[in-house]
Amino acid sequence: MTDLAVCVHGHFYQPPREDPLTGEIPLEPGAAPYRNWNERIHAQCYRPNAELGNFERISFNLGPTLAQWMAEEDPQTLALIVQQERSNFLRYGVGNGMAQSYHHTILPLAQRRDKVTQVRWGVEDFKYRFGHVPLGLWMPEAGVDMETLEVLAECGVQFTILAPWQARQVVDNRWPYRVALPGGQHMAVFFYDQELSMRVSFDPGATVNGDSFLLSRLLPRFDPNLERDQILTIASDGELYGHHQPFRDKFLQYLLTGAMERTAVQAVYPALWLKKFPPQTEVEIVDGTSWSCHHGILRWSGDCACTPHADWKAPLRQGLDRLAAMIDEQYESALRPWGVDPWELRHRYIHVLLGQTTVRDLAGEMARRTLTEEEAHKVELLLQAQNERQRMFASCGWFFDDFDRIEPRNNVSYAAQAVWITYLATGVDLSRPAADLLAPVRSWRSGLRADTVFQHTLERHRISQWAAD
Repeated sequence: MTDLAVCVHGHFYQPPREDPLTGEIPLEPGAAPYRNWNERIHAQCYRPNAELGNFERISFNLGPTLAQWMAEEDPQTLALIVQQERSNFLRYGVGNGMAQSYHHTILPLAQRRDKVTQVRWGVEDFKYRFGHVPLGLWMPEAGVDMETLEVLAECGVQFTILAPWQARQVVDNRWPYRVALPGGQHMAVFFYDQELSMRVSFDPGATVNGDSFLLSRLLPRFDPNLERDQILTIASDGELYGHHQPFRDKFLQYLLTGAMERTAVQAVYPALWLKKFPPQTEVEIVDGTSWSCHHGILRWSGDCACTPHADWKAPLRQGLDRLAAMIDEQYESALRPWGVDPWELRHRYIHVLLGQTTVRDLAGEMARRTLTEEEAHKVELLLQAQNERQRMFASCGWFFDDFDRIEPRNNVSYAAQAVWITYLATGVDLSRPAADLLAPVRSWRSGLRADTVFQHTLERHRISQWAAD
């Protein structure tokens, strides 16, 4: 008898909203009656789904920066999510949670060592929170290229989820495939069902009734004439379930319990499916593609037809890329005399961010000597600047149609933060060339320029410094 299964994957993530200077999320009137959108979405989605036990029944990834916010604001809900995921891990030896690259960077647009940092930080954050190694990793916006898959494999990741149009060949999404990688490695890929995922995500009428969805939408997607095991994957933003669409948290619970329990279809997740049914067919992926834009990764690098008036995106991407190179040059130069691999040090900095070690101990271990207080402080500043330099590439800064939104403004503010901290660490002031690089970026609605946002953030830092002195 063949197995018939459904996997619902929820991608849970929020863009960073923290003021770079205070670390606090400012009041967001549009989120009323809550103080900010994180609180509102948490109350409508994360907490109710955890209380309903949905995090035990679905495949999911929880963005590391969102998880950190939750750990500070509602640790009980985060504990519920972790408990539900771990119950699967303890029962089956594999969990239903997937990691996510740390800052939601579009990985195909990043240089290789940034890919490594993002993936290693995401994997280590998952291990810290869930207590076991993640076998899968969600790539932000499902942005993929072969180099990214190589990095995933090198970091121990065994599978990911993609859209069917990201395969070079026509695929049957009722079973996983494998992508051959250099060095004889493979990456398993689950291609989600486009029709089901679209209905769940964008057709509220399709998910009003769990029984109706099962009978009219889901079951017909299986082929009764196929004599092989079949799994249908539904991929969606996790915030859909209760925030974007009210009551869909309850729809999800009922679909995976009451409705499906009366059929031969079982709810599973990728790691569990792969234990029984490893992929048998190879496929090639199309470099530079994503799940949320059929123009590939152009939405995050240039003028994409999905977002009119997007001529500000390319200069923002190019400006931040060039600024990142300047920051990296100062970082590398400052560490060169110590004989420390600067990039391995950055990859391992996640253990400092998670409170597992200190910069002094980490850098001292790699330098094979005890650092002075002054040296440790300098390294700490250099690594803080690298963290801000990673944050300035969060994908949300390019997703929408206008620069004058909180997401792209924050990306520029994080860039200013990186420049300021680099100055404190090295005495090298990159603010003038950075402002010149950002000057071409302008809002088509308000006329706000990126160099204005950049200079405003720097001025706040200078005032704060004077007040401290």
